[in-house]
Amino acid sequence: MNLLHIIIILLVGICAGFLNTLAGGGSLLTMPALIFMGLPSAVANGTNRVALLFQNATATANFKRKGYFDWRLVLMLALPAVFGAALGSSIAVEIPDHIFNRLLAGVMIMVLMLILFKPKAKQKELTSPMTFKQKLAATAAFFFVGLYGGIVQAGVGFIIIASLTWITGYDLVRINSIKVFIVAIYTFFALVVFATNGKVDLILGLTLAVGNSAGAWIGSNFAVKKGDRWIKIILTFAVVAMAIKLVFTS
Repeated sequence: MNLLHIIIILLVGICAGFLNTLAGGGSLLTMPALIFMGLPSAVANGTNRVALLFQNATATANFKRKGYFDWRLVLMLALPAVFGAALGSSIAVEIPDHIFNRLLAGVMIMVLMLILFKPKAKQKELTSPMTFKQKLAATAAFFFVGLYGGIVQAGVGFIIIASLTWITGYDLVRINSIKVFIVAIYTFFALVVFATNGKVDLILGLTLAVGNSAGAWIGSNFAVKKGDRWIKIILTFAVVAMAIKLVFTS
């Protein structure tokens, strides 16, 4: 890895951390960037998990300090997500590059559509605990969230937000506090699977983690309403260009 690669990865990481802090979708930038730098798809997938682990662990600590944390709830949802992620990451390390690239391109376009055209859901803050039916639905949903995250990861934040909004109706602050912890936990186990299969570039991963952390700090100081329009514009061009390149260079 030369100096230019380090600069590119840092810049991409900053953008990804910024996007992830405001909404999500940072892996839509980091995954293709790692692939375009020459990493095989499975290695890029595993390397990206290093940065995600650091980023979400930091976010979890921040939410905990601010009082937005429910140990019992997040552990209940993390368990099925871990099992799903272990299965998903085992599948991911075996997917041929050309198939994974097309899968990632399709996911990128679908998530972009969700970002651009998703309906505005009314949020309500609930203080009462989840019902048994809600817990059952959430447990099943988060197994599939973990499965998806273990295979692809890109866009999983939007899936978690949509799932918890539909099942619980919690406000976005509480949902995000749940999201970052669950992603951190299942990312750790997924990373173990990728690492034991030799699918992690640790130097690139740690470099990306520095960028993601810096981007997360910048994003936390950026007003969501002020930045939303520009994020959508930048993300649209980036995702479309990367998806096209993934399809035609596979």
